[in-house]
Amino acid sequence: MYAIIGASGKQFKVEKGDFIYLDKLENNAGDELSFDVLLLGEDGNATIGTPTVAGAKVVGKVLGQVKGEKIIVYKYKSKKNERKRQGHRQPYTKVEITQVTAG
Repeated sequence: MYAIIGASGKQFKVEKGDFIYLDKLENNAGDELSFDVLLLGEDGNATIGTPTVAGAKVVGKVLGQVKGEKIIVYKYKSKKNERKRQGHRQPYTKVEITQVTAG
């Protein structure tokens, strides 16, 4: 069984045991989160919510705060001797999906 959930302004296809990375949330490791289910699918059949599937539930457990890959931002202006190098690592919250129920 899989579900499409909405979280952090994005949609994720999840199954039990999956790991997802959400934009940083103010939750501690071990906290449980529940998500709205937009679509629920199993064996080729899908139930589409209007806007959510009634009674369906996805529960996840926060594993911790992590950082994404480092990206380099390089700004350059020709003929001005102006150069700027800057790095960035986006903070994420790692969540493990522990339960997907149809209700």
